[in-house]
Amino acid sequence: MKKNCFSKNRNNQDNQIIENGLNDFDNQNFFNSDCSRRNFIKKATVIGTGIVSIPLIGKLTEIDAYGAGQSATISVVKGSSEDKLVQKAIDLLGGMSKFVKRGDIVAIKPNIGWDRTYQQAATTNPFVIKKLIELCYNAGAKKVRIMDNTCHSASMTFVRSGIQRVCKEVGADLIYPKENRFKNMNMGGIAIKQWPVFVDVIEADKLINVPVAKVHALSILTLGMKNFYGAVGGNRGRLHQEIHQGIVDMARFFKPNLTVIDAVRIMIRNGPTGGSPRDVKKIDTLIAGTDYVACDAYAATLFGMKPDQVGHINLAGKYGLGVKELSKINKLTANV
Repeated sequence: MKKNCFSKNRNNQDNQIIENGLNDFDNQNFFNSDCSRRNFIKKATVIGTGIVSIPLIGKLTEIDAYGAGQSATISVVKGSSEDKLVQKAIDLLGGMSKFVKRGDIVAIKPNIGWDRTYQQAATTNPFVIKKLIELCYNAGAKKVRIMDNTCHSASMTFVRSGIQRVCKEVGADLIYPKENRFKNMNMGGIAIKQWPVFVDVIEADKLINVPVAKVHALSILTLGMKNFYGAVGGNRGRLHQEIHQGIVDMARFFKPNLTVIDAVRIMIRNGPTGGSPRDVKKIDTLIAGTDYVACDAYAATLFGMKPDQVGHINLAGKYGLGVKELSKINKLTANV
């Protein structure tokens, strides 16, 4: 039986969301405060309502790798072998050991939301995920966990996407989005105040975000930042009320260590679900980097768009969460 992203909140927590709009919030204080995923373990407390709260401390320049006027480096690799694409993209950035240390528990967040095959470009390529898992273990990871809060039933999407099979082959844990995997947390956002969050994403030592690149009916594109819709629970349909601001809120909260955008096949129409071969374009490309805004900004060009044409990329760049200007993005390119 399928479930819908826009269905009633499983946890009956619908009312604890999007409580105050942009006009009621001090934007500068928000983006000068640290409510990121990496501070959760050290600073999280449970307040009286049962909501996990993260103290908002620190300055933007202290918590973000990139800011206004800075530059970013990404790798852009082209080739027909997913194994070689991933290896080269990570090698160009310094190798997986630069991101994953011995003993780390690593969360990898692909897009497995839909009951589609990866050839339909609705879900992340499983062979990209397989190679990333292998690289994490080779770098000394204690455990690699794969998770996504799916739109269609996880029992179907995990199998049809091919992700379940590759997890078994290389020894990664595939985490199902059960109710007890989510906790209400203070995300401290502008559009999103409190929301149920996938605990396994928060508790990991390192987070690698691996979306598939595609168009989206509401957010224009779904790339790295939008992929975090699968890292939260609740009635996600409500998040579409201020979709671009909400995407930025989530990206800042989860703050991935590494973003790897699967553009082996991209969905060029009828996103995010597609379904027809005409919706797919095979371009055999992989984008990787630590600046998730820069990764998304460059990925927008694959669709013939400028970063400023996509609301959440534009917002994230303006807030100093990363580099959106293509002229400031250093591209390490290769063909394999």
